[in-house]
Amino acid sequence: MGSRKNGRIGSRKHARKIPKGVIHVQASFNNTIVTVTDVRGRVISWSSAGTCGFKGTRRGTPFAAQTAAANAILTVADQGMQRAEVMIKGPGLGRDAALRG
Repeated sequence: MGSRKNGRIGSRKHARKIPKGVIHVQASFNNTIVTVTDVRGRVISWSSAGTCGFKGTRRGTPFAAQTAAANAILTVADQGMQRAEVMIKGPGLGRDAALRG
């Protein structure tokens, strides 16, 4: 096997180039979670209305969902993602706003 003294486990010197991905939007009445994965299902980036700074009932609003989607997609755009398939799940208010964002 070899020793693991040199460097961190799983560290990369360059970011992966991902041409196509899948955007999962889970919209509940209380929060909206946006996860960006590659085609195989490995998570690349994620964001939610709560991590964007919204608290309480404001997390369930369409504006919070749009902000969460923008934050999640911003990091993947730097890695070269050009196409994405969108999967939407849940009954929340942020469904359409996250899709637009």
